[in-house]
Amino acid sequence: MRRILFLVIGCISLALGAIGAVLPILPTVPFLLLAAFCFANSSQRLHIWFIGTKLYKDNLESYVKGEGMTRKTKIRILCTVTLLMAIAFIMMRRTTVGRIILATVWVLHVLFFVFGVKTIQQNAVPVQREDHE
Repeated sequence: MRRILFLVIGCISLALGAIGAVLPILPTVPFLLLAAFCFANSSQRLHIWFIGTKLYKDNLESYVKGEGMTRKTKIRILCTVTLLMAIAFIMMRRTTVGRIILATVWVLHVLFFVFGVKTIQQNAVPVQREDHE
């Protein structure tokens, strides 16, 4: 039963992460991290498949390996978080405490991604040279 629950949550998270890769309003990385965790706990074969996908490699692989994230990925995440939190902030116009909490969480997100997550260079395709002797 536990494996089935992880499988269902993983599939839903993968779908939301894939949608988030296309739509700027939906975050990609948190859903893909959840999918990776769920697949690892539900099926070894599914987990191996998932970590081989382009979606995983483009968004999570370097972060999971402890290398960091590209500037493009960090900016995409921060823009999504900022947009979603701005909408919530506007909707909470009568709730001062809620606005303070949202603003604090937003500042912590920015600080984490700027100072806590290492920025790596975009993977460059190595140039192959022909050696003429």
